Amino acid sequence: MSNTTQSQTTFTERGILERQIFSTVTTVPCFVFLFLNGTLLYTLRRTAVFYETPRYILLFNLLFADTAQLVQSQLLYLIAACRIRLAYPVCGVLSMLANLTHDISPLTLVVMSVERYVAVCHPLRHAAIITVRNTGVAIGGVWLFSSLNVFTRVCLLLAFPFEDHQSLQMKEYCDKSNMLLSSSARHYDRVYTYFLFISAGVTVTCSYIGVMVAARSASTDRASAQKARNTLLLHLLQLGLSLVSTVQTLFIFAISKALNRLFLVHVHIVVYVCIVIFPRCLSALIYGIRDQTLRPVLLYHLCCHLKLKTFPGQV
Repeated sequence: MSNTTQSQTTFTERGILERQIFSTVTTVPCFVFLFLNGTLLYTLRRTAVFYETPRYILLFNLLFADTAQLVQSQLLYLIAACRIRLAYPVCGVLSMLANLTHDISPLTLVVMSVERYVAVCHPLRHAAIITVRNTGVAIGGVWLFSSLNVFTRVCLLLAFPFEDHQSLQMKEYCDKSNMLLSSSARHYDRVYTYFLFISAGVTVTCSYIGVMVAARSASTDRASAQKARNTLLLHLLQLGLSLVSTVQTLFIFAISKALNRLFLVHVHIVVYVCIVIFPRCLSALIYGIRDQTLRPVLLYHLCCHLKLKTFPGQV
């Protein structure tokens, strides 16, 4: 009896240690990327040339959504790692907020791709089409479209017969997939996800093809077209990673029967870091490193002790 109790105690202590290690492994890079994203957001709002330029206004919206999504994803992960089971109303609120910010990223990438297409293919009309006002309208449309999706999900969730349950306490950990309680909600989620990412992928691809065609024209700035093409390729990569993140739960479930528990946990950690955390900081890495106007100002705020050139409008 004593040996059994000691074995159970050792197993429990080992499980707690594993959860602490895995939580640290995910939380540390999460905080690093949050610091990077937060610094870039601060940079974009502190310099006039950025908050008065449509391209950087769109980047701010993308970074804001990615940062909020990163915070929510890590919060849900830590709740699950601590084996805390929430009530359905609490998990529902967290899931709907996660759905809202998750959809903002691909929709904003679509608008940014169209902006790059107009800049390369119609440079003379770019200033008239891509204005601060029109950019604000586009961002408002992005948030409205995503909000309508959340409203539809809330209606489907409220239609579920919770009165048939003895308790509102969840038996599973809080996750967006675990809030798809009815077949209608699951069908809607599948159709909406396919529609969103196919439409976004087609739009970005068409923009890329348009830039490629324009790059062969003698009247087009080859360097600008090349840079826009690379940016659109990176946008396609971001869309792909976002799409993969929506099916990570299905992937983990598919391989769970063929792997032992400990190795499955390791796979889950790797998938979470590479597919959920990393894409949320990809925008900061892409624009913070590649953008020649943004990079020195970002470095100035990251390393304020460095004596870098001050840009007009910086305060």
